[in-house]
Amino acid sequence: MIVKAIMVPHPPIALHEVGKGREQEIQATLDAYQKACKEIADARPETVIVLSPHAIMYRDYFQISSGHEAFGNMGRFDARQVRFHEYYDTEFTEVLSQLLEEEGISGGTDYDRQPQLDHGTMVPLYFLEKQYTDFQLVRIGLSGLPLMDHYRLGQMITKTAEQLGRRIAVIASGDLAHCQKEDGPYGLDPAGPEYDEKIMHTMGSGAFGELLSYAPEFLEKAQECGHRAFVILAGILDGRAVMPHVLSHEATFGVGYGIVTYDILGQDENRHFLQTYEKEQLASLRKEADNSDAYVQLARKAVERWVNTRTVLPVPRDLPEEMLAKEAGVFVSLHMHGQLRGCIGTIYPVQECIAEEIIRNAISACARDPRFSPVMTKELPWLRINVDVLSDPERIPDASYLDPKRYGVICSCRGHRGLLLPDLEGVDTVEEQIDIACRKGGIDPLDEDLELQRFEVIRHV
Repeated sequence: MIVKAIMVPHPPIALHEVGKGREQEIQATLDAYQKACKEIADARPETVIVLSPHAIMYRDYFQISSGHEAFGNMGRFDARQVRFHEYYDTEFTEVLSQLLEEEGISGGTDYDRQPQLDHGTMVPLYFLEKQYTDFQLVRIGLSGLPLMDHYRLGQMITKTAEQLGRRIAVIASGDLAHCQKEDGPYGLDPAGPEYDEKIMHTMGSGAFGELLSYAPEFLEKAQECGHRAFVILAGILDGRAVMPHVLSHEATFGVGYGIVTYDILGQDENRHFLQTYEKEQLASLRKEADNSDAYVQLARKAVERWVNTRTVLPVPRDLPEEMLAKEAGVFVSLHMHGQLRGCIGTIYPVQECIAEEIIRNAISACARDPRFSPVMTKELPWLRINVDVLSDPERIPDASYLDPKRYGVICSCRGHRGLLLPDLEGVDTVEEQIDIACRKGGIDPLDEDLELQRFEVIRHV
């Protein structure tokens, strides 16, 4: 049973032993923190679950802290005297890990490399334990997996609590945007204040469905650290009516601190947000796939054929003439939930025609990109696919001949080579383009023997 849920920040400066007086500059946050923790204390949970961005984080795995107990202190912030000794709810952890395995969600205690408590966990506990200590802890880290998987993790947390008959309180620990002031630690980016305004509306109104549609590039620009924790919280509260209470919001030091508490009122069948989001997204993706051109449809057919049957799609004969008669280098890119899922290509043609090039590279993108595991059947409906047909690369004397929106770049040096396609999200300068291409090829961008080539593409989506 979920008895309380709260969203809080984790600024070490909020602790008097760390702030040494400066914590008074965020007094609204301190007052709100005390109120939020009193609400947990009044609910008397048996288990407190802390969702922390600073617990160990893997790209494709949710880490649940293992063992019977954990220690920590604030020595990193010159306050080693602030110490913690917590006992884990091992039964809860074991059941949750088993449920994740059954549901095919990548997570558990297998790769726990962080025995010490992190400050994303300790700061909330500092305020809570001044009022309530009669609980066991479950600490869960975030991951690089899609937001939808974070929501599913939340659903499994609730299922675990119900299966065990456990009274639980949930603390979603997370600062908001980190780039809200010129003199702040991360400077100012317009995405920072925009994120804070948007997330406080989302969390303050309980409109949790909005959390799933925040664009990854927007989250990155805002430099937030708690969004995934908030999504897990939303999953925990899936199908439940809630009464949000916005207690505070500050960005005094250039980092957003927001505190919201939630009263859980009962079941509400209109608040299954993931279910609604999936239905809308799948409908949109189907429509997009149906309207894609022959290049993309061929790549999709090749991917689906390979994933489902492990056989190579024969070249259809009803394709546009240029796909059958011309040769060109081709890159096939797969994206899922706004993130790259695979990308493989050829700079120069190695097959007899563009169609054959697409088929071979589509198979490689879904099955042989060393950065990713092979695409599974259940992922096929979620894939976005695009195809880039390359012009012949031409050597250029220096970087002044590049334009990251128009030209891709090939960096070569002493047998190493790295390539980057043009017009990529987040790559806005020639310097960024060259740096990324060089890193992909294991090349020093300052090496005097660096050679540059440029090429253009026709992108099919």
